[in-house]
Amino acid sequence: MDKTTRILVVDDSKVMRGIIRKMLAALPGVGVVEARDGKEAWELLRTQAVDVILSDWNMPRMRGIELLRLVRADPGLSKVPFLMVTAEAQDVNHGEADAAGVSSYLTKPFTSETLRAALAPFLP
Repeated sequence: MDKTTRILVVDDSKVMRGIIRKMLAALPGVGVVEARDGKEAWELLRTQAVDVILSDWNMPRMRGIELLRLVRADPGLSKVPFLMVTAEAQDVNHGEADAAGVSSYLTKPFTSETLRAALAPFLP
């Protein structure tokens, strides 16, 4: 039996989470878990295993970069691929995320094909 790849989608926009969920539904063997912000995602990661994290950068309560730092500092989560989704294409943001150990980036807006390509290295 094939294993489902669980992707945690973290975004404060319900609409954006829905768009990403719909895009991911087209990929075979992918399951989606959602969180509204980094704080909710961190709480979820304490109790549920995921295979990939796809997180927005700008969110209330806890930004994506803060979540990335927590994930990389946790021995049980540090190897989980972390893709940062952002409308911020500034070099300083990329540098900060690179230093924190980001796996890849997606710049908004993106297409299903761009999302699939970004996730491809992390899917079976």
